[in-house]
Amino acid sequence: MQSDGMDIEEKNGLLPLEHEEPVSVRDHKAFALKHMQDLGYDVEDFKVYTWKLTKWRSLDRRLTSPEFECGGHRWRILLFPFGNVNASTIDTVSIYLDYANPKGSPEGWHACAQFALVLSNIHDPTCFISSHAHHRFVAEECDWGFTRFCELKKLHQVQENLGHTRPILEDDSAEITAFVRVLRDETGVLWHNFINYDSKKETGMVGLKNQGATCYMNSLLQSLFFTNYFRKAVYKIPTDHDHATESVALAMQRVFYLLQTSDQPVGTTELTKSFGWKSLDSFMQHDVQEFNRVLQDNLETKMKGTAAEGAISKLFTGKMKSYIKCVDVDYESSRTEEFYDIQLNVKGLRDLHDSFRDYVAVETLDGENKYMAEGYGLQDAKKGVIFQSFPPVLHLQLKRFEYDIQRDAMVKINDRHEFPLDIDLADFVESDCRGTDSWNYKLHGVLVHSGDLHGGHYFALIKPEKDGKWFKFDDDRVTRATTREVLEENYGGEIQNGYMSPTPRNNGIKNKRMTNAYMLVYIRETAIDEVLAPFTEIDTPPHLKARLEEERMASELKRREREEQHLFLTAKVITDESFRLHEGFDLASFEERNWPPSDLETFRVLKQETYARFKERVAKHFHYNPQDIRLWQLVNRQNKTVRPDVPIQEHESNLTMEMVRTNSASRNAELRLYLDYFPNAEKTRLTDQGNAPIMVFLKSFDVANQQLLGIGKHFVQRHQKVGDLVSYINEIMHFPPGTPLRLYEEIKPGMIELMKPKNTFAQSEIQDGDIICFQVEISEKDARDLEEQGKHPNPIAHYDFLQNRVMIFFKPKVEDNDPHSTFQLVFSKKQHYETMAQKVGDHLRWDPIKLRFTTTNTSNGAPKNVLKRSLNQTIAEIIQPSYLTPQSTILYYERLDVSIVELETKRSLKVVWTGLHNKEEGTHSFLLPKTNSVADLADNLAKMVNLSPQGSGRIRIFDISRDGKMQREYSSSDMLGNLPEMNEIYAEEIPVDEYTTDEKDKTIHVFHFTKEPARFHGVPFRFVLKSGEEFSETKKRLQARLALSDKDIAKYRFALVSSAMFKQPTYIADEDVIYDHKFQDGDVLGLDHIDRTGKTRIGLGEKAIVIKG
Repeated sequence: MQSDGMDIEEKNGLLPLEHEEPVSVRDHKAFALKHMQDLGYDVEDFKVYTWKLTKWRSLDRRLTSPEFECGGHRWRILLFPFGNVNASTIDTVSIYLDYANPKGSPEGWHACAQFALVLSNIHDPTCFISSHAHHRFVAEECDWGFTRFCELKKLHQVQENLGHTRPILEDDSAEITAFVRVLRDETGVLWHNFINYDSKKETGMVGLKNQGATCYMNSLLQSLFFTNYFRKAVYKIPTDHDHATESVALAMQRVFYLLQTSDQPVGTTELTKSFGWKSLDSFMQHDVQEFNRVLQDNLETKMKGTAAEGAISKLFTGKMKSYIKCVDVDYESSRTEEFYDIQLNVKGLRDLHDSFRDYVAVETLDGENKYMAEGYGLQDAKKGVIFQSFPPVLHLQLKRFEYDIQRDAMVKINDRHEFPLDIDLADFVESDCRGTDSWNYKLHGVLVHSGDLHGGHYFALIKPEKDGKWFKFDDDRVTRATTREVLEENYGGEIQNGYMSPTPRNNGIKNKRMTNAYMLVYIRETAIDEVLAPFTEIDTPPHLKARLEEERMASELKRREREEQHLFLTAKVITDESFRLHEGFDLASFEERNWPPSDLETFRVLKQETYARFKERVAKHFHYNPQDIRLWQLVNRQNKTVRPDVPIQEHESNLTMEMVRTNSASRNAELRLYLDYFPNAEKTRLTDQGNAPIMVFLKSFDVANQQLLGIGKHFVQRHQKVGDLVSYINEIMHFPPGTPLRLYEEIKPGMIELMKPKNTFAQSEIQDGDIICFQVEISEKDARDLEEQGKHPNPIAHYDFLQNRVMIFFKPKVEDNDPHSTFQLVFSKKQHYETMAQKVGDHLRWDPIKLRFTTTNTSNGAPKNVLKRSLNQTIAEIIQPSYLTPQSTILYYERLDVSIVELETKRSLKVVWTGLHNKEEGTHSFLLPKTNSVADLADNLAKMVNLSPQGSGRIRIFDISRDGKMQREYSSSDMLGNLPEMNEIYAEEIPVDEYTTDEKDKTIHVFHFTKEPARFHGVPFRFVLKSGEEFSETKKRLQARLALSDKDIAKYRFALVSSAMFKQPTYIADEDVIYDHKFQDGDVLGLDHIDRTGKTRIGLGEKAIVIKG
């Protein structure tokens, strides 16, 4: 029973209805009209049932009404006249609508009902209290209503504030009336809680997993996937030898194939990795339009020279003509350009037709704004754009975001804006280009943004088939959708506050819908059969299918292994060979905090597998006869070492591996074993229990190479003396006979003790699995010399190093393409900053005093604090400055041109010199006192560069604005120490015309970009505009300013770029006079051309989307 939190306040956030005028409960139609809001769904049935109750005080604690039918379902009223004790309520009335026979209904049944429950006076039906709700009734939630319907004492009182003249309970009687509407659930998910919902089962399709903030990408990918022609084109890109995380094309093919075949939501991690994105990039929301353009540019490049070449252009490219036509003379200037999508205004426009009319609206050039027509002088003219063709697949971007001048901020436009299922665009096509074909388009997809400017959520509504149904793709969930959900619910506009009818509390209060369409996808009716041609088996390339099927099967195997993990245990086996390669404590490293675990042979073992079978497997793996090996279990000793304890006995061969692990009393999840190879000849000696030898392990400390390595195992008798080992060691190590050795016992980390040669092994308390380390004796002088060199003269010192060792990873602070620029070095935590700097300097072959280190943020790996040089600072303090700070073993480094000591009083600067012609000619480094001025920097730079005879001889020092469009000039008096640390600094020679401007001239900012202003490159510069100068002449001066050839300047396009973030560039015709443009702060001239430097810059504001793969 749904008895917890069923009160109306908790269910709907609303109080019982206040009545303006008395309405009789018995006037069913009028009551429902006033108190049951139209929720916008088709009503299958509407029934009203009244239950009269007498002798209220004598009623049972729980009772139900007779059943009644509505919408093919049996219902009843469930009443707790003195409160639902299961919900810990007393002195209240609890009333619910109850599904009468849930157990007798078909499996998977559900009923969507809107209802009102009314408690009323039996003599005056205008005196009542009502509550209403809606619910999806299912087997798990077959009753729904109001636990705190009304306080019991109020039923005996006249509620004058509600306009009542009588109490609800009169003559100890009352009536309960249930108004029930059963609503048609067209999608099958109306008010669904989506617990255990299966998209594939319900819709035949699957969604995409959200990596953090990739819902914008998911919505677009689903739209592209269901553009079947596009999917087929992507499959035609050759990717036989590509790697998924490095190839965008292969990663897209993978996502598309999994969307076709998977039963579960599809991940996009490999796709974003192929973009070159790091994990943090997946938590940044981007603009769908920008992502779409960058992705298609990338794929279009990959398609060149393949069977898919031209597919994107064919699908998405249309043409439009910008024109200026004189009114009184026969003169027209026009330019035709291609487009991939169209940005349409929404604000103040009723529907999509209005937006198109606004887009092609004609501007009149007259009065002071007349057009200078070549050969005709100033003329009245009409200026506008007209479409020459629309593409088969039309992407329309609705401009839901714009810059609000009054607020000085970007805002989202939530105005109502309607779009149709079909739209005829013939009126917007130039008459000469219309032909006889239809320009009718059908809606195929709606990409929706829910939220505000600062964040929100994207989802897509798509109609995958020409005559099919609509579906909602919301990240990993796919559901059916109604036409109302596609259209009405995404127009935007005003909604009422809540879903009650207007009352004195909410009448006239309106809110804007925060959920509305952001991008529309239309398909031309004449092309729809080709664009949405059914996808068949042969459309998937066989090599791709085989490759992805193989990966799917491997993934499925891993999944099954995870699911069956409880049936298995892991066994790690130490061998004599792995011991010889081990440098550290014990026989292998398992769980050291600062050191990676040893690479041991690992077996996945069924817990019910017998020891005999497992031993056979191990022997076969290592090419041994099973009779020639023993397996010893390793145990955790009390002194925190991990050593072999006892061999598993042969009589235990029939034990299961789970029992073997249990018998060892090990607390480890994995079974740790040592493989002891002993041929038949040794078997009698080793198994003589009356005189069983001790198995010890020998390690050698090589002073010259500063290495501690395993040598192997050796069996000794308890009565033997420790010194007897010397002759054996000299023999196996090929030392000259009689070479003096020192023997140490490795008891535990921090306890390495010199052994007494004359003691027996029993007296030394040596047992199976103990470790003895040996060293060739050296003189005291040699030992002192080693210490002075910072080396270890004996195993005790070396073990101390091992106990405190840590592996530190060093990365360049400025990314480069050198694969060897990231490396790792091993240090003792007791070593100091100077030792670290020296070792890094030796590795990089760079003066250590000219290295600067930066710590990392443990949460995201980003650079954190510059590490100050301190002679007494230990490595431990560097990687963990305080007890509460997490340890970080990653440091960034910088190669400096100056010592870090000098940096304390001087400023190291790198200045990019762009000369007179805005070309990056080189970078110059300076080390100047922080008290020097920018003028001093310019003087020093002047001595290092060649100033042009055509220039002014003056130098401007600047950096670049956050959006990459403007210079920010430094004052000549600015102190160098006050310049921002992270900003790149540029310098140029000031042109003569800029230095000698008159009052009429305007100086503007100019920047370089490719297709989109957000994709800027190069260095912005300043340029002087002349009054009355046509752009054809302005362009010549720009050509001279940039020293471009006629061939190069012909590849440039020129546009006025507004400061409003989402306003598209306005491209300039030769006849335009841009001097007449009313430049606002932030308006600039943009040069649209290909970036041949490979140095595309990204502003410090919103991060532009970059796809590298």
